[in-house]
Amino acid sequence: MYRYGLFEPYLYFYLKFYFLKQPGLMIKKLIVVSTQHKLPLLFLCLFCMSFLPLQKRPVKMYLIGDSTMADYSLYEGEDYQRQRYPLMGWGQVFQPFMSSDSLSLIKHLVKADSVLVLDKARGGRSTRTFFEEGRWTAVYNALEKGDIVLIQFGHNDAAENKPERYVNIQGYKEYLRLFVTQARQKGALPILLTPVARNYPWKNGRLSNVHGEYPGAVKEVARELNVPLIDLNQRSMDHFSAKGEEWVSNNYFMNLPAGEYQAYPDGQKDNTHFQPEGAKAVASLVFEGLQDLKPKEAAKQ
Repeated sequence: MYRYGLFEPYLYFYLKFYFLKQPGLMIKKLIVVSTQHKLPLLFLCLFCMSFLPLQKRPVKMYLIGDSTMADYSLYEGEDYQRQRYPLMGWGQVFQPFMSSDSLSLIKHLVKADSVLVLDKARGGRSTRTFFEEGRWTAVYNALEKGDIVLIQFGHNDAAENKPERYVNIQGYKEYLRLFVTQARQKGALPILLTPVARNYPWKNGRLSNVHGEYPGAVKEVARELNVPLIDLNQRSMDHFSAKGEEWVSNNYFMNLPAGEYQAYPDGQKDNTHFQPEGAKAVASLVFEGLQDLKPKEAAKQ
């Protein structure tokens, strides 16, 4: 019987090349060979499977934060179209940014062929209440190595007039440290975001910071713990300012006329939460922020 000897490895790669190029033709030829030489069908199956590329586990991207990030269509016991629409958090429209074409733009962060966005943000939550309600524990228990956690709080932490939500600056930083440290314990990559801008205050045609010291506190924690940071507060202030106050008020934020939407028969005046166009714009800013993160920042994790 002829033996391939040293040529066996080369024969394998030759067959693999043609299997991937013309799988139908190669399978037909292998069936003929299997029949002629009475090789088991199982052997043929295993031989073919050895040519297939291994599929990596999808990376899970968890979003934790407040209403500006939340997916309202996931709220239990509610009819979203009837009770909430057009209200939309930016996390609600973030999955389309994780298409296979887009992943090449964030390959320094994602080492997989696909990303599953899991939006765990919830309206009215501060860092403290998100933790106390067990929402962070649920995320922590599900985290796996290679997952990503986007962390954006601040709107409710700063609400001094709502003591059930309020968290002072020191407490805010401590909870951010906890989320970062525990995410890293599970082998996940935490990314901090400063809170997205509200639609006020405007001065001389530009939008200003309404969040006081909270965006700075996020930056301090990011520097202290070497955490990748997206300054969403600044990015959104710049973007909204470029669009103009009247335009973003009518198209981005929940300022609605009466009688247009079932959920808001009397209209709405809301310069914190987003309509679909605003949510998509902010989601785009976040994706741009992911692209701009330096590879070495992710490698430190």
